[in-house]
Amino acid sequence: MAEAALERLIEALRRLPGVGAKSAQRMAWHLLQHERAAAGELAQALLAAVARIGHCRRCHTFSESPVCATCMDPRRDASQLAVVETPADQAALERSGSYRGLYFVLMGRMRPLDGVGLQDLGAAELLDRVADGAVKEVILATSFTAEGEATAHLLAQALGARGIKVTRLARGVPVGSELEYVDLSTLAQALSDRR
Repeated sequence: MAEAALERLIEALRRLPGVGAKSAQRMAWHLLQHERAAAGELAQALLAAVARIGHCRRCHTFSESPVCATCMDPRRDASQLAVVETPADQAALERSGSYRGLYFVLMGRMRPLDGVGLQDLGAAELLDRVADGAVKEVILATSFTAEGEATAHLLAQALGARGIKVTRLARGVPVGSELEYVDLSTLAQALSDRR
């Protein structure tokens, strides 16, 4: 019986991103051997999060209330809407301290090989959101992967057809990097997008 419970724990830990079989095994053994109290706290925190956290009905980010605190904040600029892939991306923009608009969280990006298209990412809800006239600019802040670029391109087409101003995050050379170590596509993009 203990072996089955241990295997279930290891398999559950393997579902975390970047965690392979050996890492999951080490985590499970560590929690059971050295951190039993912390393991209990982790289990309780996971249960509480799963029970209490849902999605904001306006922006789709994680929230314990029907509308998240960001969407409810009257100090936010309702004329700007940043479209991001995940709540982690939203948090990164917030940490920058340079964006004061609102958000729409896609909860992913297009993955045609896996059958994930725009309809699965809430594109219809996004188009409904911008139809109220309050949003003047949509900032596409998806990742610069092939899937993120495709998602941004198709969203830009759909939003542009509705007369919404659409912008994209700029790409370029990271601060503090040396040009000789920057990949060629980033360097080319930075050169073409220079200001």
